[in-house]
Amino acid sequence: MSAARLARMRGVLDRRQPDLTVVMAGVHKEHNVSAVLRTCDAVGVAEAHAMGAEERLAVKQTAAAGVGRRVPIRQQASVRDGCAALRGRGFQLLGAHLAPSARDFRDMDYCRPTAILLGNEKEGLEPDAQAACDAFIEIPMVGLAASLNVSVAAAVILYEAQRQRQRAGLYDTRRLGDETYRRTLFEWLQPRLASYCQTRGLPYPELDEEGHVVRLAGRPHAPDRR
Repeated sequence: MSAARLARMRGVLDRRQPDLTVVMAGVHKEHNVSAVLRTCDAVGVAEAHAMGAEERLAVKQTAAAGVGRRVPIRQQASVRDGCAALRGRGFQLLGAHLAPSARDFRDMDYCRPTAILLGNEKEGLEPDAQAACDAFIEIPMVGLAASLNVSVAAAVILYEAQRQRQRAGLYDTRRLGDETYRRTLFEWLQPRLASYCQTRGLPYPELDEEGHVVRLAGRPHAPDRR
């Protein structure tokens, strides 16, 4: 484990935004899902959500640049229940949808806990996702095209959220809780050992200041990987 790699991982986690997320409700194409996750990682989104899909969404690694592990997708079959859970955590739900009441996406306050709902680019958000939204947002278009590709739209909106949050100082101090921070850092630095612990119901061992395992809980030594 190099000191530079450990410092980089900590630096990324220090800027993660636990109260900014994306909900993919009707986004199924592998390359779109992957591109959305890549932007989520770039602006510090801690986790993304997929709702309304029966099968687990696939991530195209060449498009996601390996961020599928760093930005986990929390999947839920029910859009209504998933959105209700986010609202219960204090999130405002903004739907990227061409509705008559839609506002310019730049007019919204993204410093509040915010979930951005994305639908497919042909029809936008489905009725159950629309019903869950607190407000609709749109990206002004002056060309012949009515909308952007969903992953491009996600990037445009998320970078406005990042701009506002940077001005408000929300990237200046660590915002993840201690337990989430420790768990996530361990999973990034020790993915194989994290998987080992998960499958056996073991707590993660402690890491020293250089990112090395101190001791595997319940075992005197690290597991044999042969």
